[in-house]
Amino acid sequence: MHALLAALASILLLSFTAAQAQVLSREQAVQSLSEADAQTRRDAASRLGEVGSMADAALLVKALRDPDEDTRDRAEQAMWRIWARSGDQEVDRLYQAGVEQMSAGDLRQSIATFTRIIELKPDYAEAWNKRATLYFLVGDLRKSLADWDEVMKRNPYHFGALAGYAQIYVRLEYYDRALEYSRRALKINPNMDGVRRNIDLIERLLEQRRRQMI
Repeated sequence: MHALLAALASILLLSFTAAQAQVLSREQAVQSLSEADAQTRRDAASRLGEVGSMADAALLVKALRDPDEDTRDRAEQAMWRIWARSGDQEVDRLYQAGVEQMSAGDLRQSIATFTRIIELKPDYAEAWNKRATLYFLVGDLRKSLADWDEVMKRNPYHFGALAGYAQIYVRLEYYDRALEYSRRALKINPNMDGVRRNIDLIERLLEQRRRQMI
């Protein structure tokens, strides 16, 4: 019995050691994104979500067009994870609190939290994005647009912000602008099925408007 337990412990230790050896560095993950093997690319995209930086955005945008669906999904998740990291422990703590307040429906308190984050770290694009989303949810479209302007200054790959602009312009019935921003979002991330459906809807609305003007 003791021999069996010892053997099992040895196997587990070897497995753990092998797993540790397979953990990719950021540089290895970047290189592995272009490997022929799909599983390697999937693992690379996931790893960049853990250790990647804003500088890796262009590579992950390219991975959003990968022929493998799972790689595309992981690349999108990696981008969101990278965007959520501020590099400051206190800011990250506040960010998590703001997200929890947002999820709980405490929108005004969440706005206050993300405002505090912006005061502490104004270059942190994702704080602006979260506050823009909150302003949209409470119906303050002007402030929402202003905050998304700040997001795009800091993170031009932010397909979520571009989709947010489009939602506002649909609500305001500025369909040409809504179509423009929807297409920009889809150009960066072609996997946004909701945006694709919105483009179809906006095009129909524009066609109806043209017919009414004849």
